[in-house]
Amino acid sequence: MDLNNQIILFIISFFANLFSAFAGGGAGLIQLPALLFLGLPFSIALGTHKLASVALGIGATFRHMREKSLDLKFALFILATGIPGVIIGAHIILGVPDRWAEIALGCLTISLGLYSWLKPSLGQQTLTINRTKRGFIMGGIVLFFIGVLNGSLTSGTGLFVTLWLVRWFGLEYKRAVAYTLIMVGMFWNGTGALTLGLLSEIRWDWLPALLLGSLLGGYAGAHLSIIKGNYWIKRVYEVITVVIGLKLFFG
Repeated sequence: MDLNNQIILFIISFFANLFSAFAGGGAGLIQLPALLFLGLPFSIALGTHKLASVALGIGATFRHMREKSLDLKFALFILATGIPGVIIGAHIILGVPDRWAEIALGCLTISLGLYSWLKPSLGQQTLTINRTKRGFIMGGIVLFFIGVLNGSLTSGTGLFVTLWLVRWFGLEYKRAVAYTLIMVGMFWNGTGALTLGLLSEIRWDWLPALLLGSLLGGYAGAHLSIIKGNYWIKRVYEVITVVIGLKLFFG
């Protein structure tokens, strides 16, 4: 890849991950289609995109860890329930046509944004709910299935995690986004990229620009989410979910 294309990739990656880090997901809406447009086959583009997205999680982690607002046990719970689903989903995508799944996912993603919009107080403050054994089991089952979607589909699944943490466990949007970016961005996507890399291929020569854009965009987006607060995160989340849903639906 020549220097001009590397610069284009960096710019695309930076802004895609900035919005993703601010709203809690959605980098694939811009970044993955760019890789496909530049000529990568789907499975290779997906693996390359997921590996680059790990830098989003790293950049966001650097910023959010300064706030010291994350619970290690809860973070490990998200990892333990989601990563097995990611591995299963990454195996599924290599043998299953994904168009109908993308249409269904698009409809569901739009519904997330509409649901959040219809609930004005959702995620504006922390509520301690569903922290019983039954609550964690039910919450973990849903995170597992979101992990399957994360491993097998292109974009938007981080948004599912964000809203699920807000709706089921009562997190405010700012804290839910932090968990999503670190756990999903770094660890779920890293697992998916590793699995796809072993089963398919990753374009290593495309990664420098993507990784740098993801790292800087992730840090900048995380910074914006911290200083702007829950109201603006909620509004950007609602817009991005609808846009991503329409993109998935219409292809």
